Amino acid sequence: MGIRRYGLRDDQWDRIEGLLPGRRGTVGCPVKDNRLFVEAVLYRYRAGIPWRDLPERFGDFRVVHTRFSRWARRGVWERIFKYLAAEVDNEYAMIDSTIVRAHQHSAGARKKGASTKPLAAARAD
Repeated sequence: MGIRRYGLRDDQWDRIEGLLPGRRGTVGCPVKDNRLFVEAVLYRYRAGIPWRDLPERFGDFRVVHTRFSRWARRGVWERIFKYLAAEVDNEYAMIDSTIVRAHQHSAGARKKGASTKPLAAARAD
């Protein structure tokens, strides 16, 4: 099976699979669709769509949303994010102006008509 857009690669899935509820050896029934569910959540957030616009291959959007909310309340997502953040490799991380935009007024230039007198707080020093 090829990689679908927004899908998890096998190595990515292997990193988080053991952190998810419903796996064999844990309390409750084992589920067979954890990967499909996680991919549905990723698809929803990466595509920026409402829950109701999830493609049919992910199942009923209401069921996906309910499960997402349940995992959020139980701290499953937080546990996954903390695990992934702890092992992050920042070798290729960078921030440039294409990612972080400054507001046009953030450069510190005085606005037209602005007083050139120092502020009272600055004079107190």
